[in-house]
Amino acid sequence: MRDAATTEGALLLDAGVWIASRDPDDRHQAPALELTFDTKQTAATLDLTLYEVANAVVRRWSDPRAAAKLCRSVELRCKENFVRVDSGLIEATGELAVEHGLTGYDAAYVAVARRYGWQLVSTDLADLVSKGLAITPDAAV
Repeated sequence: MRDAATTEGALLLDAGVWIASRDPDDRHQAPALELTFDTKQTAATLDLTLYEVANAVVRRWSDPRAAAKLCRSVELRCKENFVRVDSGLIEATGELAVEHGLTGYDAAYVAVARRYGWQLVSTDLADLVSKGLAITPDAAV
């Protein structure tokens, strides 16, 4: 895990993409699964993603082991581009949250994508995709 990432052109996969990849009932499952396994495409994430993934999997499926396994997959897939939140990202996150009416969590993804020039991929149609801040997994594959 690095404190900073440097790979240009990476896809920043938010928690929704990782969760969709394991949910057969999610309409984004097929492209999300492709993105999480396609090692020809560089993937990136941030430390916040692990908490979001674990929380969602435990709440939805009551399966802490599945949550831990998926979090390990996130870490392995994004090991070269795993961003830790720092004070600069916190500042940018706050500004973006206010500017776009986002939660701090969503704004953190936008801040990281902008810092590194990465494309944010999300299943959050209402808050990220509709505002032009992210693309869907379908558009990324």
